[in-house]
Amino acid sequence: MSDEEYMSDDYEYFDNDEDDMDVTQGDDGTSHSEDEAMDDAYPFNDDIKVSASKGKRKSYDIDYECLDTAELQATIKREADHITSIFGVDFDTAVSLLRHLGWNKERLIEKYMDSPNAVNSAAGIESPSAASPRSPGPIRSLTLSAHNPAPARRSSRRLGLSPTTTSAPQLPSNTCPICCDDEPEQMKGLSCDHTFCGNCWAYYITGKLRDEGESVIRCMASDCSLVAPETFIKEAVSPENYERYKELVVRDYVTRSASLKFCPAPSCVYAVSCSSAASKSALTTIVPTVTCQAGHAFCFGCSIESDHRPVICAVAKLWLKKCQDDSETANWIKSNTKECTKCQSTIEKNGGCNHMTCKKCKHEFCWVCMGPWVDHGTAWYSCNRYDDKAGVDARDAQSRSRASLERYLHYYNRWANHEQSAKLTVDLYAKTEKKMEEMQITSDLTWIEVQFAKKAVDEVSRCRMTLKWTYAMAYYLAKGNQKELFEDNQRDLEKAVEDLSELLETAIEPENIPTLRQKMTDKTVYVQKRNEILLEDTAKGFSEGRWHWNVEVEGFDNDGDLESY
Repeated sequence: MSDEEYMSDDYEYFDNDEDDMDVTQGDDGTSHSEDEAMDDAYPFNDDIKVSASKGKRKSYDIDYECLDTAELQATIKREADHITSIFGVDFDTAVSLLRHLGWNKERLIEKYMDSPNAVNSAAGIESPSAASPRSPGPIRSLTLSAHNPAPARRSSRRLGLSPTTTSAPQLPSNTCPICCDDEPEQMKGLSCDHTFCGNCWAYYITGKLRDEGESVIRCMASDCSLVAPETFIKEAVSPENYERYKELVVRDYVTRSASLKFCPAPSCVYAVSCSSAASKSALTTIVPTVTCQAGHAFCFGCSIESDHRPVICAVAKLWLKKCQDDSETANWIKSNTKECTKCQSTIEKNGGCNHMTCKKCKHEFCWVCMGPWVDHGTAWYSCNRYDDKAGVDARDAQSRSRASLERYLHYYNRWANHEQSAKLTVDLYAKTEKKMEEMQITSDLTWIEVQFAKKAVDEVSRCRMTLKWTYAMAYYLAKGNQKELFEDNQRDLEKAVEDLSELLETAIEPENIPTLRQKMTDKTVYVQKRNEILLEDTAKGFSEGRWHWNVEVEGFDNDGDLESY
């Protein structure tokens, strides 16, 4: 059956990228292009799209919204204004209350209605008991660094203790208890009335923000739990440090929300809101792959910083842990050791003699044929005989004991191969760009018309990531018809990707350019179709509960019929 028979009428080749793009529609109507990440990384003119059918939502798509820092700050303001309107408190107090209870409005309203004084005290808005304003007690330490040098002491008096005095001296009301400056420009304090000079407050807050990354700034008196409000911090520090404070508040808001997550790409400032993946139970039926406005694709549901469709987060993490623990060890064991034919202990040969003695069970055997050594001491030497029954039985036993290792290496090697191929995508893009320039020179095609080659590389790169993770999923799938169907889809996609990769490696001949263009375009569409078929079927399988595992997987009920490999 030809490739064209698999191609849907919905899949067409477009000469204008504005007509049709692969997008996922967010909750707010924001469109998220699947091609943005690759297009940003490889800045070709993108005027040709291989596009899926218009307006059709796929089973593996999820709703999400990308937010920048300004939008997150606006969201915080809306929530604080809501609390202000309910409780009649000022904005700073509302923010402190929300932050204290993890930005959970419902929980805050419930607790505040029950006991407002207790909540205010726990949030650091008011002191649980009145403290002496002129006896601040021990002082919280100042963090000194390159950002925050020590404050200069300008005191014109020396404060000392008499030989019999054991308590701190009473300072004049205009003297800072930290730097002992008796002529400060300004003395500042919170509602607890523990006052310190403006310089000490600035050094203290700057150290908390810059060196400790802390946005909850408490009073410098160590026995005081009051938290400095935003207005106080804004007045105490420079504009740059105030921006740092707002950044830390936003970070706290995002990290404590189950439906928000920052993009893990370096220096990326965008966050993603995805309520459909906010619960652990949801992660058993979907793979929440999202893309930020900068084009970085990542999984919302786990710490894997890439698209790991079609496998769910729990299985993907199991696979990565196993690869980290076992891959190199397994390869070394396979190459350098054998198992004792009696107790199955792993043995490494450390000498030239083939007469082996197991240290555990003391069984003696031949390293070459794995048969009992007692047969090698007879008048005739049987190690070279292939049909030696004892040796054959021993080798069969060893083969059975290594079945698990062989099975793991089968999946791991293919997973690693696709991962390595994906890493070479940069070189493939560079080669393809040169071929595109060559086609322009040797034919009458324009730069827009040779974009079919770049789109082919896009699809190969995307599908290799899919194929890589299909091997992780196949390793843990329980035997049965569903696994066989999954591997059939995997095989079809893999063959299509390899065929397209070969076309990309084809040498450019001027007379063959039109034929090559048609073949590559058709194959690109077919590869995209095969990828969508695999992802669609896998996503539906999760929603329908068709997939069963050979190990315990978090969130799945086990039937008690785990397979052992």
